Amino acid sequence: MTAIAPLALGFDADDTLWHNETLFAAAHAKFHALLAAHHDPATVERALYATELRNLPLYGYGAKGFTLSAIETAIELTAGRVSAKKLHELLALGRDILAHPVELLESVPDVLATLAASGHRMVLITKGDLHHQERKIAASGLAPHFLATEVVSEKDDATYARVLARHGIAPDRFLMVGNSLKSDIAPVLRLGGLAAHIPYPLTWEHEKLATPPEAPGRFFNLASLRELPALIARLSTVLPSA
Repeated sequence: MTAIAPLALGFDADDTLWHNETLFAAAHAKFHALLAAHHDPATVERALYATELRNLPLYGYGAKGFTLSAIETAIELTAGRVSAKKLHELLALGRDILAHPVELLESVPDVLATLAASGHRMVLITKGDLHHQERKIAASGLAPHFLATEVVSEKDDATYARVLARHGIAPDRFLMVGNSLKSDIAPVLRLGGLAAHIPYPLTWEHEKLATPPEAPGRFFNLASLRELPALIARLSTVLPSA
């Protein structure tokens, strides 16, 4: 009998392996409070989101881009009257996110150790500021489980294709695990791969998809990472051998 090669596994990091969006949600709430004398929270949030999207091609994802966009939004919404004290507080919002300790989600170390011991090639694929992401990966203690870590500026079809080619992974033997339908799931499915979606309680608007992907037999919804080993065991019995 021909042995079936284990699936190669890709893992998102932020809000899949450790908490992230909760930090930004707290920063947004503080930002609304700082501008409460000028506009209601809904107006502030709409303006900030528009600024963040406009600046994404320049600043990319992460706390630094958020901070610069928050400062720009504050200046615009106050017609330039925002005080130096409040600008200093906005800088502190971003600094707090960057300095926050890594908080792993439940069961992450045990699940990753189990999968690595089963012979699966695992790649960490995360987007955002290079320095911040590398620091979080190191602080998480999870790096030894991974064949490689990839910090990318965007998660789209072309990025995944390059990562898979670089590591000699066939898309139909690759399962991506993540919380974002837009960044972690849909691109991999379009390439012919498999994807497991594990929702996080909070999702940035930019990471949402109006219509969930349709890929019967290749797209799976999980309640938590604890369900992943059972899914992989089941897939190993039904997928064709490599």
